[in-house]
Amino acid sequence: MAPITVGNVIPDGKISFFDENDQLQTVSIHSLLAGKKVVFFGVPGAFTPLCSMSHVPGFIEKAGEFKSKGIDEIICFSANDPYVMKAWGKTYTENKHVKFVGDGSGEYTHLLGLELDLKDKGMGIRTRRFAMLLDNLKVTVANVESGGEFTISSAEDILKAL
Repeated sequence: MAPITVGNVIPDGKISFFDENDQLQTVSIHSLLAGKKVVFFGVPGAFTPLCSMSHVPGFIEKAGEFKSKGIDEIICFSANDPYVMKAWGKTYTENKHVKFVGDGSGEYTHLLGLELDLKDKGMGIRTRRFAMLLDNLKVTVANVESGGEFTISSAEDILKAL
């Protein structure tokens, strides 16, 4: 499947997360994001060094700037189960705005065309690193990394695009 790109409407599919009442929610991504301006960024794995020390903290630190520019939701997405994503999200005690969403089966990652084969690193099929801007489900910016790179998908890169 070709990777999602600018001009596409993101495919509908199920994702899972824990809500503000600590209840597990499995919902269609369209129902969660329809009618909203969204920063949607993906990482290969929860608790991995680059994701944990650079990628995610940037979006947490810049959340106020995103909100001031009209962003309704900031979603961190990975092919991890929602329990792992919940535990990882709790390690960022200063986080108030980034929602950690899981794709435990990798099905939604496949629908996006953003699979990354990390079997040689013991991680299996994961989500490629990316950052997108969505406006009512339509992709307006799609910064998708090659391999394990982190060159175009930072919070700063997405802020520049707003």
